[in-house]
Amino acid sequence: MNNMKKAIAVLFMSYFSLLLIGQSPFPSKEEIQEFSESTTYVVLEDDPLADFNFYIRDAMKEYWEITPYDFMSVSDFNVRRISSSNSFIVLTETNYEKDKAHTVYNFINLLLGKDVDQLGEMPEICAIPLSYVGEVEDEYGYKLGAVLSFMQKHARLIMEDPSKTGRKYLKYYNENIPSIKGKTILVKQEDLSTEINTISKINDIYSNEVQIVPEEEIVKAIQEKTPNTLILHKVSPPGENVREGYCFKMLIGTDDANMYYYDMHTIDKKHPNGLLASDLKRLARFD
Repeated sequence: MNNMKKAIAVLFMSYFSLLLIGQSPFPSKEEIQEFSESTTYVVLEDDPLADFNFYIRDAMKEYWEITPYDFMSVSDFNVRRISSSNSFIVLTETNYEKDKAHTVYNFINLLLGKDVDQLGEMPEICAIPLSYVGEVEDEYGYKLGAVLSFMQKHARLIMEDPSKTGRKYLKYYNENIPSIKGKTILVKQEDLSTEINTISKINDIYSNEVQIVPEEEIVKAIQEKTPNTLILHKVSPPGENVREGYCFKMLIGTDDANMYYYDMHTIDKKHPNGLLASDLKRLARFD
């Protein structure tokens, strides 16, 4: 674990506990308004040559529109986090109490500054799984544009209707499943479980279009905001044969930055790593 991640892990100890028991600190209506008027600071890794720093700088420049933004170090974050005129994009590490493998994941968090004793009390505008800790940044960096676009979409949602902060978080977006009909889903081969790892196997379950594509096609779809197209954002321990940990699965629109599907499952022999046949069956209900 590098120095930045060590610092973040220590800083967010209380925050992780809050996530584990499902008590995310939703912002109030007033805090949502404060966020809309804030400057957003991205907390960078201490190593200036860290790949994450390059990926997030490029993605912020191309995709961030909702607030003015800048970049800062972990030490600056410790000083400036108490002001509600500041909001922060922070990479954190967390695991889950029920996960016997104690697998650790990176979450990307959008937080509002607040003068509180514990960082877990900072209002959370949005948090989304980003990667498995230890995974090279190349495995998720190309999707950062889609992730940042979704975070802004979510922030606008609660700015327009603060009552939306009280829902079951990302699962709220499963109300969009019926709207997937007629859209094309782009996936990487390695993000599919073995039970649906060919187009033939997929078509046996799901009648809408799914394309197995290289990373470059997903990047192109994100950059060009290809209409009626969704990308699969999967977060899990790497490897086809892994039999432990959690697998997070999200479908995000490239043209509208909306999330259309969210689920997670425990990886085991019956539920392998990757998008499952059961996920497609759930989508197929609305074919």
